[in-house]
Amino acid sequence: MTGKRTSPNLRGRATDPTPDAGAVREFLQENPNFLSDNPDLLPLLQPEAKHSGENILDMGQIVTRRLSDEVARLQALHDELLANGRANLASQNQVHAAALALMGARNFEHLIHIVTRDLVEVLGVDTVTLCVEAAEDGPTRAPMAGVYVLPQGRVDALLGPGAATLLEAVSGGDHLVFGPGAGLVRSQALIRLAPSRISPPGLLALGSRDGEKFHSGQGTELLQFLSRLLERLFRTWLDLPS
Repeated sequence: MTGKRTSPNLRGRATDPTPDAGAVREFLQENPNFLSDNPDLLPLLQPEAKHSGENILDMGQIVTRRLSDEVARLQALHDELLANGRANLASQNQVHAAALALMGARNFEHLIHIVTRDLVEVLGVDTVTLCVEAAEDGPTRAPMAGVYVLPQGRVDALLGPGAATLLEAVSGGDHLVFGPGAGLVRSQALIRLAPSRISPPGLLALGSRDGEKFHSGQGTELLQFLSRLLERLFRTWLDLPS
C-alpha cells in the first residue's frame, strides 16, 4: 500500500520527528492544494494579530474566521446531502420491495391483503388502507378489511380537484379513510388511484404516527410509481379496461 505523498523534509530526523517551519513551508509550496484538499485543518490555523489596540481590525484574522465559517457551512451541507441520499435510497428500496410483494399476489383478495397488511411493515408505516368512491346504487361498505367506501367527490375534496397526491402532517387521520386507525395518524400520504375509465376514483392511503414521516416538501415519484403499479394489477385481476 502507498500513503499520501509527502515532502522528504516532513519526515523529520530520527531524533526529532516534528518538522520545522521551513519544512512545512517547503511542503506547502510543493503541494499548493493541500489545504483545499484538507479543509478541516483551516479552523486550526491561528494567525498572529498584526495590530493591537482598540478599533483596529486584523484582516488576516477576519479572513481566516470567514474561511472557517464557510468550511463549517459546507461540511453541514455535505452531511445533509449524505443524509438525504441515504433516506432516498432507503425509500427506493422500500418501494421496490413493496412492488415485488404486490406482483406476488395469487388472486385479487390476496392483493388486497398484501396492500392493507403486508405493506405496513414493508413501507415502515403504521396503517395502509384502500379507498374507493361509492358508485351509484353501489354498496356503502366494502366487504374486505382495510378497504373503505367514500362518498362521491371525497377524493377531490381530500386531494384537490385532479391532484395526484397529498403529503402532510396531521393531528389525526380522516376516519372515512383510515377507519379505527385514524386516531394514531400524525402524518399521511394520500395517492389517487384511477384503475380504469369506467371505475370510480380511489385512494391508496399511508398513515404514520411519526409526524415527520410525510410532509409537503417530499418527492412523490416513488409513491406514484407504486400507485400506477397497483392500478395495473387492479385492471388485471378485475378485467377492467384501461
